[in-house]
Amino acid sequence: MKRSDEPVYWLLFGAGGVMTAVLLPILVLITGILVPMGIISPEKLSYERVHAFATSWWGALILLATIALPICHAMHRIYHGLHDVGVHTTRLHHYVCYGFAFLVSAAALTLLVQMF
Repeated sequence: MKRSDEPVYWLLFGAGGVMTAVLLPILVLITGILVPMGIISPEKLSYERVHAFATSWWGALILLATIALPICHAMHRIYHGLHDVGVHTTRLHHYVCYGFAFLVSAAALTLLVQMF
């Protein structure tokens, strides 16, 4: 019996979907509406505070999850959406889609590690 790696991708897809549906609208609300309208003080998002958050271990993990999980979700959706538009997916499509998600996640991790 051949084992499938598909459950790992579905796990990342589900986690990225939750992140995209629940947490990213909150980030857009805060940074795109509440701060420009003056409801939240712009000093709360000053460079020093955001840098301190990003260079803490838990802040780096949150930022990594905020970047990596939605890209995994999007690439999984694109990979399976190719079939819906009539493209018969091959291993090349598999490697391109999930490889891109891995490269973006690895780049984000590298940048966050370099900040320490």
